[in-house]
Amino acid sequence: MSIVRTWSATATADGAGAYHRYFAGTLLPQLRDLPGFAGAYLLSRDTDGVVELTTHTMWASLDAVRAFTRTETGAGSESADDLTASVVEPEAQAMLLDFDRTVVHREVLVTAG
Repeated sequence: MSIVRTWSATATADGAGAYHRYFAGTLLPQLRDLPGFAGAYLLSRDTDGVVELTTHTMWASLDAVRAFTRTETGAGSESADDLTASVVEPEAQAMLLDFDRTVVHREVLVTAG
């Protein structure tokens, strides 16, 4: 079973560019080091000067997602066990106008390539 974790945010054009660089240069290298990480997409859509950003991270299982949330939020924190809590570092938050406080997980049923 594979899991896709989806999260959205909004940013100015400059903020979206900064978040793109952060995602590619900082976040992805960190994610690649985590067991069960299987890939990611960062999507954008400009809507009258506000850029909608959506991330889709792929994981081998919900256990891999759980390990990610515990690593990023701290194993002892309450949010570490809440798989629906978004994980957005202060550095990334500063680039965004707004962001989802929760994420959605979906099970992959079919893949095509």
